[in-house]
Amino acid sequence: MAVRRPRSTAPSTTFAQLGVPARLVEALAAGGVTAPFPIQSATLPDALAGRDVLGRGRTGSGKTYAFALPLLARLAAASAPRRPGRPRALVLAPTRELAAQIEASIAPLAAAMSLRTLTVFGGVAPGRQIAALRSGVDVLIACPGRLEDHVESGHASLDAVEITVLDEADHMADLGFLPAVRRLLDATPRRGQRLLFSATLDAGVDVLVRRYLTDPVTHSVDAAPSPAAVPHHMLHIAHHDRLAVLVDLAAAPGRTLVFARTKRRAKALTRQLVEAGVPAIELHGNLAQAARSRNLTAFAAGSATTLVATDIAARGIHVDDVALVVHADPPAEYKAYLHRSGRTARAGATGTVVTLMTDDQVDGVRQLARQAGIAPTTTRLRPGHPLLDQIAPGPRTLVDPPRVARVEEARPARGGGARRQAAPAAAKPRRQSRSSGGRNAAPPVSGAAAFSAGSRVGATRRSGGRSR
Repeated sequence: MAVRRPRSTAPSTTFAQLGVPARLVEALAAGGVTAPFPIQSATLPDALAGRDVLGRGRTGSGKTYAFALPLLARLAAASAPRRPGRPRALVLAPTRELAAQIEASIAPLAAAMSLRTLTVFGGVAPGRQIAALRSGVDVLIACPGRLEDHVESGHASLDAVEITVLDEADHMADLGFLPAVRRLLDATPRRGQRLLFSATLDAGVDVLVRRYLTDPVTHSVDAAPSPAAVPHHMLHIAHHDRLAVLVDLAAAPGRTLVFARTKRRAKALTRQLVEAGVPAIELHGNLAQAARSRNLTAFAAGSATTLVATDIAARGIHVDDVALVVHADPPAEYKAYLHRSGRTARAGATGTVVTLMTDDQVDGVRQLARQAGIAPTTTRLRPGHPLLDQIAPGPRTLVDPPRVARVEEARPARGGGARRQAAPAAAKPRRQSRSSGGRNAAPPVSGAAAFSAGSRVGATRRSGGRSR
């Protein structure tokens, strides 16, 4: 039975006081990380002591360092030679983007401890992964499907794993990965330490806890703002006003993350936003991994200010300072609503969540709000309503649409190379007054549309609440 301990660590506690080795403390400080988040303060003492830990915290609460620090400390304390295909630590993550972000956080710390990391996921050719496994790796960060492929082909063995981490375990359950996760955990030594982190403890996750964790210590910490602490707006609009309202919100200063229900819908919305002058890119499962990585990088860097995504981005993607999350298509259930909404107001930042709903969606959205435990502000409006300026303040900045044809990257089709589909060229540039404020509408480097380097940047300002 899991032992639950109240959090007693003072906010002023340092990583060193929690028992983190000096070299790791120095590496954290070099990266600008000097104070632990609550979930780190709560879990690190037990994890560093070798206990199995069940950490429960909202997305964005700082779980990566909560498991990375004890993992690296353990490997460094009992140094062992690297052996081909036999990692000493395993981190399982549900999505490629999360695996890549975990590796980006761990790699500098691992290098400070003379440890080697490797990320393994699908959507890319396996050759480089196989070569890296052969050369030996200390920490393997992997998605279940591709790792199973390597294990079954004999390129990887998990019999030397000393510590195993399951990150976003509830999302792995939602995606149907639990059978693969169980097979992989069965291949690791039973005596190894296991750390499981999850936002919720649903039935599927509870099965993993009971089967694979030994006398775990459970810490539940909600470091991120509760859903009720973030402003939630439900905008009741006519179907034909959806795009105009979305463009208005996305053209405001700051990063905007727009959620669509399907891959096809994400592609269509991205095209429509680009044609309206919003620097938008897409993220969904039909994009090749290289395109997904480029688009996410462009969004994080600010060269594309709006990302249109399916639920693949609702978990495991951390981009700082997302000012606005817009549910262009309301999700099917409340957990997805919470996960999507958790992309804003992360790590102490502020943010706003907006849901667009038409007449036929009102009842379903109200039920979502009740289940999610939020009390949204519901407003019936049309384009140009003053509330849009309050939700997303600042001058609206638009880019003249590109004259080049849209080129879309997709996964390689069966029996052939990558499919490339050209869409009709965007509309001709419009006359616009130039704005010195608001969004810096730099062209996106990749995504649903390629903006020519010489495209003019203009702005649409609104007078009296209406766009011109």
